[in-house]
Amino acid sequence: MSAQPEVAGFYDARSGSIQYVVSCKATKKCAIIDPVLDYDEKSGSTATRHADALLSHIQMRGLDVAWILDTHPHADHLTAAAYLKSKTGAPTAIGADVVKVQALWKDIYNAPAMPTDGSQWDRLFSDGDRFMIGEIEGRVMHSPGHTLASITYLVGDATFIHDTLFMPDSGSARADFPGGSAEDLWSSIEAILNLPDDTRLFTGHDYRHGGREALWESTVAQQKAQNIHLRSGRDEFIQSRISRDKTLPFPKLMLHALQVNLMAGELPPKEANGVRYLKIPIDAFPVAAW
Repeated sequence: MSAQPEVAGFYDARSGSIQYVVSCKATKKCAIIDPVLDYDEKSGSTATRHADALLSHIQMRGLDVAWILDTHPHADHLTAAAYLKSKTGAPTAIGADVVKVQALWKDIYNAPAMPTDGSQWDRLFSDGDRFMIGEIEGRVMHSPGHTLASITYLVGDATFIHDTLFMPDSGSARADFPGGSAEDLWSSIEAILNLPDDTRLFTGHDYRHGGREALWESTVAQQKAQNIHLRSGRDEFIQSRISRDKTLPFPKLMLHALQVNLMAGELPPKEANGVRYLKIPIDAFPVAAW
């Protein structure tokens, strides 16, 4: 029988993101997954309210952070991985193909000094890699499609599926970012749905379909039976995903977020006046939907 870790989800209404603390009940070791650094694009201000809420939960539960994990380089929020590492000392990790995403965006940002070897993280996970959270073994599945570098974390009977599938009433993630692929996304979804039917699935986002309360946990069985994007098979899924993606505007924080997230959450260095600056490319994507 698979171990059953304790999972706590923390919803960020601003970005629709869910952060997770997954813990081993026996040892009190835990991992933080996809933490959010608060960022206001209108003022350029940052804050650590959401990350501090994770730390408060961890302290109240008497947990010890073993890992700080991101499932992929996020386009809709800044990761708080660097901040949380500074507070806990825990190692950071992401999928090994982040180096390919770094290479793509290095050119887009015209950032010749940006390392593209993944050295910003303590560990790069490849498909099949394993790691421990206390007595519970974690396993990594490479799950490309939404991004080149997307990975899924399997921790006992809990599986963190990031931006592949949302809740069944909301379907699946887009696949039109640089390096994305609707075909790869379908293959990644198939691999997730080949897990046992009672596997708990934890999504990376929820946009509160129809105005309902935020939800983030389902099962393989529920996704197979109810997901609105999986009803007509592979070919129709791919064509529908491609057509829909062409109508979607880019996430409002994508150009802000990726230059931070591809550096494992490290903000740009301060310039001579003591201020940090983000760099926004103009007309790099002239055909993007508005």
